Amino acid sequence: MSVLADVTGNLGSIGYGLAAIGPGVGIGIIFGQGVQAIARQPEAYGLIRQNMILGFVFAEALALIGIALAFVFRT
Repeated sequence: MSVLADVTGNLGSIGYGLAAIGPGVGIGIIFGQGVQAIARQPEAYGLIRQNMILGFVFAEALALIGIALAFVFRT
């Protein structure tokens, strides 16, 4: 079996770059849908805003876990 490509260097940075796409898209969806929900029901602003911030925190935590794992599992 032959080796098709020899990849050297820090693959953790490439892995984190790919892993950051998910939380980035998630945060965009959270705030986009939140603004749309506030526009439809302005009286529920407080509850919607609270849920938006909570969703943002969870999505951002995934990004921070990803960067921590990129440093832990260096190749």
